Amino acid sequence: MKWDDLAQEPCSVARTVAVIGDRWTLMVLRDCFLGVRRFEDFQARLGISRTITAERLKRLVDEGVLRKVRYQDNPLRFEYRLTDKGHDLYPVIMAVVSFGDRHYAGPEGQPGAGPPLLHRHKTCGCDFHPVMTCSECHAPLVARDVETRAGPGARAAA
Repeated sequence: MKWDDLAQEPCSVARTVAVIGDRWTLMVLRDCFLGVRRFEDFQARLGISRTITAERLKRLVDEGVLRKVRYQDNPLRFEYRLTDKGHDLYPVIMAVVSFGDRHYAGPEGQPGAGPPLLHRHKTCGCDFHPVMTCSECHAPLVARDVETRAGPGARAAA
């Protein structure tokens, strides 16, 4: 399988990775969820070239994950806002954050260790850890409790 062919694969992971699967795109999305909207701010926060920043933002706009919104006419300037499709990536980003907090933030109790950011639910005011639950019974999900079967988008048996 070649990188350029991922978008054509009959696999939801492959098709999604074709859009968001490189490190800079994930970092752009992280910053979007942290409220970054302007090209110069993405570039400054990430410390990457203008070309890479522009390519990643353009790809996310072309895929409908972000939309460009004009905020200034002279000179013409735009900011980047998450679309509904982009907001649907929040659980993905939070899963990556949770994994990083658990496995790469260092041992708690040591200086500089622990999660670099805490997430507070505005509704209840509590800090939280993301939990994946079943949409039907609401039980927490872990991989060993899930099985798969062919869905309507699966390739037909040859």
